[in-house]
Amino acid sequence: MTTSVVRPSVLFVCVHNAGRSQMGAAFLAHLAGDRVEVRSAGSAPADSVNPAVVEAMKEVGIDISARTPQVLTTQAVQSSDVVITMGCGDACPVFPGKRYLDWQLDDPAGQGVDAVRPIRDAVEQRVRGLLTELGIPASA
Repeated sequence: MTTSVVRPSVLFVCVHNAGRSQMGAAFLAHLAGDRVEVRSAGSAPADSVNPAVVEAMKEVGIDISARTPQVLTTQAVQSSDVVITMGCGDACPVFPGKRYLDWQLDDPAGQGVDAVRPIRDAVEQRVRGLLTELGIPASA
């Protein structure tokens, strides 16, 4: 008899700044590997990834140039074990009993990669904390 392993499903939602949800999803996928199902969503699909976010993530060895968030749907929220809102909790559908985490992040103080780095580092720290909460050791 085989036992299937259930992977927790985590959805990152950032309506106003899709780069944040992309960073969160990329860090979690990088650090958890295939032990967690990771998705990101926003209010509209992104045509391209913010170049400053791409550059800031490449500095830590993660390529997100092809990663774009999906359109936020109620089905995506309902089908996730953990929903992480990143400064846009009021725009995310809420379902009783579902686990939500609201990660408030400072807005960038300026433009470009220099402004993105502090947010990138804060997102990485919170993702590492989430892995600890889920009981999953980071692989990197």
